[in-house]
Amino acid sequence: MDYRYLGNSGLKISEITYGNWLTHGSQVENDAATECVRAALDAGISTFDTADVYANTKAETVLGEALKGERREGLEIFTKVYWPTGPGGKNDSGLSRKHVMESIDGSLRRLQTDYVDLYQAHRYDTETPLEETMQAFADIVRQGKALYIGVSEWTADQIREGVRLSKELGFQLVSSQPQYSMLWRVIEDEVVPTCAELGVSQIVWSPIAQGVLTGKYEPGQAPPAGSRATDEKGGADMIKRFMNDDVLTRVQGLRPLADEAGLTMAQLAVAWVLQNDNVAAALVGASRPEQVHENVKAAGVRLEPELMTRIDEVLGDVVERDPGKTAQNAPKQRPS
Repeated sequence: MDYRYLGNSGLKISEITYGNWLTHGSQVENDAATECVRAALDAGISTFDTADVYANTKAETVLGEALKGERREGLEIFTKVYWPTGPGGKNDSGLSRKHVMESIDGSLRRLQTDYVDLYQAHRYDTETPLEETMQAFADIVRQGKALYIGVSEWTADQIREGVRLSKELGFQLVSSQPQYSMLWRVIEDEVVPTCAELGVSQIVWSPIAQGVLTGKYEPGQAPPAGSRATDEKGGADMIKRFMNDDVLTRVQGLRPLADEAGLTMAQLAVAWVLQNDNVAAALVGASRPEQVHENVKAAGVRLEPELMTRIDEVLGDVVERDPGKTAQNAPKQRPS
């Protein structure tokens, strides 16, 4: 495993970071989830990412149990706040001071830890003044409940203002967690240059495009039984933008390139995002320990410039590059 600094901080994280979105507490039974976490630890992964909303807090509980007994100083534990949790009351979502301060305590309790290494705003809250949110984050850092602050799916302008306020308030906003893959490159034109300037790293989710870049979905064929494309708990909605024959045909064209590089298609996809200097880590999930063992082989891989160019040629115009997609896909009001 290789390790990278998170933003301009002194914190090192594993460049393959284990994420338990969609899996722990919903798709995967607790024993299997614990086996996946153990496999990650055995592979040298020290960084674990979750969120209070995943399986309506159950994922945090599963991760806390799986990590119990590990040396806390050897781990980097990340979680997030914004989406509705609990019964969905009027203040059970968003980034108000009330919700943020209550949510960090709930997350720490479920994760069985005194602090998280990174606490992230899971989306931008249009209904709460950013100054209020940032003051709450500053207080959480001063209380020792979080060491660093990050954001997820914020636009370049939102990140710039967040960093400005964090500096005024005396804490570090060090990371952005966007979707990023060979097929989804909307952060490249605005978010990445802004973050590079400001000393903010990307921790990217869905580097395998919800499994599409593994090549297991073939054009003209029904999705494999039990795959994310058949999961009606949320996976199918996330993956549907890629489930058309044009995209799937182009993806199949990556197979010979992966073979030449001595990688599986999934490893090629993870290695591809890690070529971006602004990316500190690629988030990978797993429903089986074998998937963890496969994905970690992308750590430390360097892809030749010629191969990167050939990947672009194969995928062509099916790649989504519009930077406006970040704002377009963001919630316009606080969810309830």
